[in-house]
Amino acid sequence: MRKEIVGRQVKAMQASGLDAMISCSPENFAYLTGFVVPSQPLIRHRHAMVIVTADGRTAIFGVDMEATTIRRREPDTPSRIWAEFTDNAMAVLADLLKGLGLDSGRIGIEMDYLPAGDYGQLRQELPQATFVANEAILARLRQIKTRDEIDLLRWLSRIADQSITDALAAVKAGDSEMDIAAHMTGSIYKLGAEHFRLMIVATGERSQLPNVGPSERRLQPRDVCRVEIFSVIAGYQAGVCRTAVVQQPPAHAEAIWRNLVECKYLIMEMIRPGASCREIYEAFLRKLAELHLPPISFVGHGIGLHLHEDPYIGSTPAIGKIGDALLEAGMVLGVEPLCYQTGHGFGMQNKDMMLVTETGCELLSDYANTDHLLVIR
Repeated sequence: MRKEIVGRQVKAMQASGLDAMISCSPENFAYLTGFVVPSQPLIRHRHAMVIVTADGRTAIFGVDMEATTIRRREPDTPSRIWAEFTDNAMAVLADLLKGLGLDSGRIGIEMDYLPAGDYGQLRQELPQATFVANEAILARLRQIKTRDEIDLLRWLSRIADQSITDALAAVKAGDSEMDIAAHMTGSIYKLGAEHFRLMIVATGERSQLPNVGPSERRLQPRDVCRVEIFSVIAGYQAGVCRTAVVQQPPAHAEAIWRNLVECKYLIMEMIRPGASCREIYEAFLRKLAELHLPPISFVGHGIGLHLHEDPYIGSTPAIGKIGDALLEAGMVLGVEPLCYQTGHGFGMQNKDMMLVTETGCELLSDYANTDHLLVIR
């Protein structure tokens, strides 16, 4: 169990008047344990949860199919295993909570993850307990990364950046988007990632489509190519996007790219503790408007165990909140100056991973030099 994270949750419970918190999503299970139960993200009813009490005790609740994985990774944490096809999972969970003295406690639980039917059963099993939503507390805790999390995200940023750069260097005109994907997939694993999420390979006219995977389309001279991938280790992910041209850029591409690069450095100069997300976003919009490019609703967001986390650098700085959000040291952001609809038949994007430091900003995805368009020969 990650002691620093447990300590943060204990402090949050004391501040919120909770007797315990249950982390039941794959992301928040990984936040506490440092690993994802393999089948939980694939089969939602295979519940895996971590219970932390206000006095710092911990316990794991998991399905029998994953019992060996859980006990191998957390041998010193008490665990309660339920049988997938014969047990009522919520009755077993309720019994575990009773054993922790929580049968009439005030318990935080992820209301945005636990299915409504399971929540209804749990309330029936523990009628004297009070359940309150804790997802906002967990999301807030996850905004400020620990040193270990920062080190992991720095490594993941390099993996994603290098895998894209190497894949673009390995292909040529006439190769397909699938060829780019094949090179990138192999590179991701060779560089140390456990797996990846959301691979985008969008070339030519397809570069205008936000979130598309690779196709059989073949690269043509003067194509614009948008390539993005999220490398993943222990549930954490880093997303990097690069834009390249095949042999030579089409008309207007270099001018648009210069603007997006200037947007990147403008944002980096503004990122620091106490900086206003809204002010950064508005400065980005002013710069983008110099070429009369259409605006997007955000230009950056937190990242870690989710692809998108608070805070947002955009028109809605924080999910569920009105007004502004201020940056803090220890936040890791995905910053992505982009324009899908340039008006010239192509889209461009430059997504980087950035750390808010005590004095400013550190670029984590620093493998490729994106001051100029990458070129596929």
